[in-house]
Amino acid sequence: MSRLSKFLGNILTSMGQLLNLISLPRWLRKSLYICALAGTLVYLSIFITIGSYAKQLIKTPPTQSADAALILGNRAYLYGKPNPCLTGRVDEGLLLAQQGLVSTLLMSGGLDYEDNRIEALTMETHARNKGFQGRTLLESRSSSTLENLTFSLPILEATGIKNIIIVSEPYHMWRVKKLVEAGHLGRKINVGYAAAPSQCWISWGMAFKGALREPLAVINNYAKGYF
Repeated sequence: MSRLSKFLGNILTSMGQLLNLISLPRWLRKSLYICALAGTLVYLSIFITIGSYAKQLIKTPPTQSADAALILGNRAYLYGKPNPCLTGRVDEGLLLAQQGLVSTLLMSGGLDYEDNRIEALTMETHARNKGFQGRTLLESRSSSTLENLTFSLPILEATGIKNIIIVSEPYHMWRVKKLVEAGHLGRKINVGYAAAPSQCWISWGMAFKGALREPLAVINNYAKGYF
């Protein structure tokens, strides 16, 4: 099916849905419109908050040293190559190491079912290929941001790490911070944050699809009582 056919099909589908709404009782249509408007305002409010925090972190990178950088995962491969959204996060961790702010990199990310690769291993391979010779730790079971934190905690405790800098892409950091504040990384770990300006962020910023989905992830986490 051509792009034009798909486009026309989407228009016809939308028109059909609109006609169905018009046929509803007026009071029900009004209620639906109010709910849609409220949902849109909530989404935009969260989106603006996320974007503001992202820009703040980019302008104020970490300056205080820590024991390790906790690098959060993303899809490992894209179009047959390491995902730049993931390797950009590792590059930020490497920069922290080069600046003498951390000596250990903890890679957190489990199996990607899209490409059957483990994110943590992909991140470690990228770090080694870039010349990193320091200590790496791997958390290779997680499949969500919440699990990145909860599954990394035992590793931090077992290795005596008390101070960390969490690394992820800028749009992701506000939710990460909320999860940390809610206690999902315990209460004994001192946490700083570093926003990784990956190629995905440089190219798209808050227009990147991951950033556009992030408010929905925040709402989902809130609804589940994560924070």
